[in-house]
Amino acid sequence: MNKNLKRIASVIMTVAMVSTAMIGCGNSTSQASGGAASGKTKLTLWHIQTSTAADAIKASVKRFMEKNPQYEVEVVDQVNDSYKQKLAMAMSSNQTPDVFIQWGGSGLIDYVNSNKIADLTDLMKKDNYKDKFIDAGINQCSYNGKIYAVPVENVSVAGFFYNKDVFAKYGIQEPKTISELEAACDKLKSNGVTPFALANATKWTGSMYYMYLTTRFGGLNAFADAASGKGKFENPAFEFAGNKIQDWVKKGYFIDGFNGMDDDSGQARQALYKGDAAMDLMGSWFTGTVLGENPDFMSKLGFFAFPALDGSKEDQSLCAGTVGDNLYSISETCKDKEGAFKLIQSLLDDQALQDRKKLGKIIPLKDFKPDDALTQKILDTVNQAKGVQLWYDQYLPAEVAEVHKSTCQEIFGLTKTPQDADKELQSAMDAYKAKNK
Repeated sequence: MNKNLKRIASVIMTVAMVSTAMIGCGNSTSQASGGAASGKTKLTLWHIQTSTAADAIKASVKRFMEKNPQYEVEVVDQVNDSYKQKLAMAMSSNQTPDVFIQWGGSGLIDYVNSNKIADLTDLMKKDNYKDKFIDAGINQCSYNGKIYAVPVENVSVAGFFYNKDVFAKYGIQEPKTISELEAACDKLKSNGVTPFALANATKWTGSMYYMYLTTRFGGLNAFADAASGKGKFENPAFEFAGNKIQDWVKKGYFIDGFNGMDDDSGQARQALYKGDAAMDLMGSWFTGTVLGENPDFMSKLGFFAFPALDGSKEDQSLCAGTVGDNLYSISETCKDKEGAFKLIQSLLDDQALQDRKKLGKIIPLKDFKPDDALTQKILDTVNQAKGVQLWYDQYLPAEVAEVHKSTCQEIFGLTKTPQDADKELQSAMDAYKAKNK
C-alpha cells in the first residue's frame, strides 16, 4: 500500500479503532449478506453532497435500480470534513466502497500508485462517452495518460462575484487586468466602500487569491513543479503572490477583521448584499448559495474572471477550481466494474441533469446549456480556459495543504513575510517527501 495512505490510516486507526472497525465490518457484512440474501449484485456508493443534492443522487440511484433490478445499491452520505480520512481507513482495511468521490491531484496519484483505483479508460472511450465532457474535466480525472474518474457534480471555478448596483453607482466597469482591478479598488475605497468581501478564518478562502496571483505570474508550472519536486515553493511566482496580497491588505482592500470571520456564517456575503463591500472572490457554487440564502439579490449579482496580470507572458485564461467536482471513481476491488460505471452514468441521466440545473450547478458536459446569463458567463470562462489549476489544498498532501493554508493566512495577517511563508511550505513538502520515499 502507498506509504501516505498507510500512514494516514494508521494514525486515525490508533485514535479511532472502534469506529474504524465498525465502518469496515459494516460495509463487508452489508456487501456479503445483503447481496447474497437478495441474489443481487451489491454496490456501495460514497458521496459528500448535502440536502437536495443528496436527494438528487438517491433519486438517480433509485432509477438505476429500477432499470437494472440485478443490482442493489447502498448509498452512504459522508461528511466533507472527515471524508478523506474515512476513505483512507476503508482503503487500508480493503473495504473501499465500489464507487467513491475524490478530487484529483495528489489524492488521485496516491490511489493509482497504491493500486486502489480502477482504470476507466476503456469504459470512458466506449461509445465516445468521454467526448461528452469538457476537456479540462477529463484532464483532472487523468494520470499518466489514463482516466480514473468521471467528472460528475459541478464545474467549480473561482472568480469575482460583484454587486452590480455598487459598480454602476461609481461608474466601474468589469476589470480585465490587475491594474484595472486596483484602480477600481482605489475608487471604491475613496467612496467608503470596501473592495473585497473576505472571511478567512477557514483559510481556504484567502488561498484563492494566492492561487490566482501565483498562476497569473507563473502559469501552471510554478505550482506543478513545486508540488512534484522539480521546483520549489521558494520562487518568484509565490513571492509575487504574497507581496501583492500584503500590498492589498495594507491598502485596506479587505473588510475589517477578515482573518477572524468564518465564510460559512455568511459575514462576507452580507457585506456584499448590503453594498458595504463590492466583490467576493469565490467558487461558482456561490450562485447556488445566493439562490438559497438571498434570491432577491440574484438580479444584482455579476461575475468576472480573475483579471490578467499586466505584461505577463503566461497564459492569462487559466482559472482555479475543479471541473467536475466531485470526481467519481471505482475501487480496484470492485467485483463488477462495468455495473459500477453504469451506476456513475446514471448520476448524469436526463432527469439528473435537470435536477442539478435547478440546484444552480454547472454540469461539465460540452452540450450543457445554462438557463441564465450569469451561469453562462461562468461556463464561458471555463470553456475559454486552456487549463485549470486544481485548488492547492485539494492537490497537495493533507499535511502540506494545512501548512499552505496556515502560512497563507499569516501572509494576509501580515504576521509572516512571503519569503518566510514560502520557506516554511517548502520545508513541509521536503519533510513529506522524505517520509514517503
